[in-house]
Amino acid sequence: MRVAILGCGYVGRELGRQLVERDHDAIGVRRSDDGLESLESAGLEAVQADVTDPPALEAVPDVDAIVFAASSGGRGADAAREVYVEGLETAIEAFGERENPPERLVYTSSTGVYGDHDGGWVDEETPIEPTTDKTEVLAEAERVALELPPEYGFEGTVARYAGLYGPDRYRLERYLEGPVTEGFLNMIHRDDAAGAVRYLLREDLARDEVVQVVDDEPVEKWAFADWLADEAGVERPPKQTKAERLEADDLSEAARRRILTSKRCSNGKLRELGYELAYPTFREGYREAIDARR
Repeated sequence: MRVAILGCGYVGRELGRQLVERDHDAIGVRRSDDGLESLESAGLEAVQADVTDPPALEAVPDVDAIVFAASSGGRGADAAREVYVEGLETAIEAFGERENPPERLVYTSSTGVYGDHDGGWVDEETPIEPTTDKTEVLAEAERVALELPPEYGFEGTVARYAGLYGPDRYRLERYLEGPVTEGFLNMIHRDDAAGAVRYLLREDLARDEVVQVVDDEPVEKWAFADWLADEAGVERPPKQTKAERLEADDLSEAARRRILTSKRCSNGKLRELGYELAYPTFREGYREAIDARR
């Protein structure tokens, strides 16, 4: 299997590494030349190309599947639309019009598209209700990925990621120092975020479907912070309610909406498809970071 990873960053590089480790070919595509050397050191073929530039994508060879994992770099909704919607549409057209188009597309989205469910459970059948401009863009991109032009002859899958963590993204001090605002955390370790997509491609699963990529146990933020503190051997951090946090005058409207958004994401479908998590819960996933801190 030959896979092009468009926007080959934090998760994409690990996906490529896992593919290469299993004797597949992986092409890592980045907008700038920054990071290309690290892709090559991981065994990937590295290509510099912007997903919003059709001529640039000609440098990417024919593949069996494309994984769209590009990032807008944390910028606003307009930048997000340029990358997630317009960039995705450009990539679909660029690969779809080839003499040898791919068979699969996987678009990596976010569980942020669900909106608020007052701490209730959500799964792939739960209607999405994006509450910010950026999550509205993500929802639109999901529709693009699942409604591919039939003449292109390939099918899309949406991998809906929970909060990513792992090497270089543990953010231990944030929870150990506090204050920690109440609410639920839905998480997925970087290795499993990559592993789930690799598994869906290898086993040819979830065509024209959404799969929620999240670990086994959503956790209340206060309980998570206390567990981290206990394991690290430090004092438990101060806590604050949502109401207390919302009293601050330093919050954007988008930040306020995120604080008010609460849900627990189920990975039942991912488990039913047969994927085995390397890090089933935060307890396994944060062990390396805790041990390194001691």
